[in-house]
Amino acid sequence: MLWFLLVLVTLLLGLVAVAYAWEIYKKMLAFEVGEKRVRELSEIIHKGAMAFLKKEYTWLACFVGGVTILFLYRGVGSAYAFLLGAGCSAGAGWLSMYVATQANGRTAFAATKDAGAALEMAFSGGSVVGMLVVGIGMIGIAASYLFVDESALAAFGMGASSIALFARVGGGIYTKAADVGADLVGKVEAGIPEDDPRNPAVIADNVGDNVGDVAGMSADLFESYVNSIIAAIAIGVVSTDLYADGRTLGRWGVAFPLLLAGWGVISSVSGCLLINPKALASVPLLGTWISWIFGRVEKLPFAKRVMERIRGGDAAFALRMGLFAAGAKMIGGTFVLSMFFFITRGFHVFLAVTSGVLVGILIGFATELFTSSDYRPVKDVASASDTGPATVILSGLSLGMKSTIVPVVLICLSTLASYSLAGVFGVACAAVGMLSITGIALSVDAYGPIADNAGGIAEMSQLPPEVRKITDKLDSIGNTTAAMGKGLAIGSAALTALALFVAYAQAARLKAIDIMDPKVVVGLLLGGVLPFLFCALSIEAVGRAAQAMIEEVRRQFREIAGIMEGTGEPEYEKCVAISTTAALREMILPGVLALLSPIVIGLLLGKAALGGLLGGTIVTGVVLALFMANSGGAWDNAKKYIEEGNFGGKGTPNHAAAVVGDTVGDPFKDTAGPSLNILIKLMTVVALVIAPLFA
Repeated sequence: MLWFLLVLVTLLLGLVAVAYAWEIYKKMLAFEVGEKRVRELSEIIHKGAMAFLKKEYTWLACFVGGVTILFLYRGVGSAYAFLLGAGCSAGAGWLSMYVATQANGRTAFAATKDAGAALEMAFSGGSVVGMLVVGIGMIGIAASYLFVDESALAAFGMGASSIALFARVGGGIYTKAADVGADLVGKVEAGIPEDDPRNPAVIADNVGDNVGDVAGMSADLFESYVNSIIAAIAIGVVSTDLYADGRTLGRWGVAFPLLLAGWGVISSVSGCLLINPKALASVPLLGTWISWIFGRVEKLPFAKRVMERIRGGDAAFALRMGLFAAGAKMIGGTFVLSMFFFITRGFHVFLAVTSGVLVGILIGFATELFTSSDYRPVKDVASASDTGPATVILSGLSLGMKSTIVPVVLICLSTLASYSLAGVFGVACAAVGMLSITGIALSVDAYGPIADNAGGIAEMSQLPPEVRKITDKLDSIGNTTAAMGKGLAIGSAALTALALFVAYAQAARLKAIDIMDPKVVVGLLLGGVLPFLFCALSIEAVGRAAQAMIEEVRRQFREIAGIMEGTGEPEYEKCVAISTTAALREMILPGVLALLSPIVIGLLLGKAALGGLLGGTIVTGVVLALFMANSGGAWDNAKKYIEEGNFGGKGTPNHAAAVVGDTVGDPFKDTAGPSLNILIKLMTVVALVIAPLFA
């Protein structure tokens, strides 16, 4: 009975996250935008983004309905879980984009006041997105578990991963087709500023920021979050790692990962409140006593200096302190939970989970080192622009390759440490620990595209130049935080995929994989090449869509009289249509590839070959994803570093070279790279779902 009450507590904590998001959202909506043009542009972008998502979800509804019917062979419970997982993932993406498109214009107008107000508004939108995702995830898993058994939870994860993959790939193709077309024709050929209203692709570009970087990213981290919990539950319920007499953890192995994630919600809320202390007034009851505590703590000399920097609009410092605070609180709560659940081995479990939390934070900072213009690697990429775009591309490629070393070593250390402390269950709990503060990690991540859109709206609304400077600074920091979020998602994907792999081996009764077996070797090789094929299809799709976009923008510049003088009206809707059509058409093949590969290999070559396929995909997928995400982030911030006035600034050959590098990096960091961490988990969870066929 106690474990059942603990699951209900998890459900309640999910509701707390949603309630917090609702309170911050209401406060955000209360902010009045005084500029008519800002309101109009915000509404155009909002309607465009929601229209695309409606079309995309209409297509995906057919896919979900068909797979749900197929799941009935495993019983109504599995079909219910798959449908609920897909619905929760789609709902997280829909609500996140709805909120972000409401925050964009408000952030632009808040920047007319000061940097602190703009940071507060952008992060308010981001925190609503972050807490909605974890809240829906907690509620979805708890609701699934209350009605079905542990084996059906894999279907929930498959539903979440399927929607996330299509959303990430489709959204990435949409946004990068528009972005590449807008940059190459607008910036390089026409020599007009970014987000200039004369550029026909500018609306599609701003819509794409929400479609790819908010809706796609939210579905991405949603499936990472829930699959880490599902993997820990699947292993925990049968694990004998913590008891010398061979007893299984049973229901306690289910309740612990759920409560661990639940405590992560509380930790994330505390970190969000530190970044945005004014939000305290919006939190009923909870806000009263937290405000009292903050008031006392702020009187301490160190805390006073911290809060002065946060309230002064130091975005990078504020975001970093929020992540630190959430991580510290997560570690403290983990100790209490571990000692309560596993008295004799509690400290071992605590250290295993802590290794995941610490490695997640360290991967974020390693990513920042390679993608932030505050450090030498990005400055070196910017300096390569002295000799043209070729050297910019070469410099970014080498940086991306080097950047994979530290995260991979950290993942290895966490895997070895957590396994030696608590067995495979420890590895699974380390993955939950790494993603436990997803609420604040996603809040920080979603803040980036909101700030980016705010800059576009400020430019198109012809707000004062200092407004664009504020939004550009927030956007630059947002690029780094987004890269940190991608690094965290990829790192957690490795641990989660490993845990899901073990769950598959247990379900399929696969005790070992013999790499001398030719079928296993074939599986390894095919698994190793799949991420490359997946990336090739994604980047090729962006290239085709971008070509169509470039031709359309050139046509409009050529044929519409007065467009460059500002007297002619660009045909924005045609560019939006190009991105929409391309995204919906091109997302199908990569998604089907990920879903069918494990099934085909498993049925043709057997369960051991399928294990080899998963192993090959995990290894190359993780490294390739890190490489692409970090190269793309470095190219983007190198361009922004030059735009700040370094190496000649805007309109120079250096700037043109950096724009080319950024164009190459766009599909790297926003389409192919971040989709790979979904690919490896989707393939593994599909294998887990079909494992009973081999048992």
